[in-house]
Amino acid sequence: MLFKRRNKPDFRERLRLALWPRRSVGRSLRYFGKRVLRLRATPHAIASGFACGIFAAFIPILGVHIAVALAIAWLIGGNVAAAVIGTTLGNPLVLPFIWAATLEVGRFVMTGSLQGEPMPQHLGHMLRHLDISVLWGPVIEPMLIGAVPLGLLAAVIVYFPVRWAVAGFQHRRRHLHRHHHRVPEPT
Repeated sequence: MLFKRRNKPDFRERLRLALWPRRSVGRSLRYFGKRVLRLRATPHAIASGFACGIFAAFIPILGVHIAVALAIAWLIGGNVAAAVIGTTLGNPLVLPFIWAATLEVGRFVMTGSLQGEPMPQHLGHMLRHLDISVLWGPVIEPMLIGAVPLGLLAAVIVYFPVRWAVAGFQHRRRHLHRHHHRVPEPT
């Protein structure tokens, strides 16, 4: 392999790199942006696929983001590769904020007020023992309900800039390709 590491990283180093990339978060985000721009599909398909991935990242059940993004992208004709890239929004640095927001929005939708019921005092114990039946009412159900409007809002917000960026990139690429491969007229 051309770019294989000489020294294989141990578990701690892989975990650190997953949480905080070696070069920087900005460089990683630019890399993902370039990956989205270079996909070969229509701007609408790429933007809708990416929006599906963003929507799926708001679902509070770990392990289903990619499957949900792929299913929705396939159903609406979006690009499935862009959907997978869009799910990277749901990373360990961002998920706690997403979960807090989905919980609050879900509690607001369910109760109609910002006060809502207080969180149970034994929430840590319930999380440690994964008592889903007890967690459903105060935590999981509001998070699932809150994930829908927040995910849809985020998907709509990212759809238009991604579509615009992809259309511009593809236009520039076509223009450069035509200009670069122009055959001179015979004299």
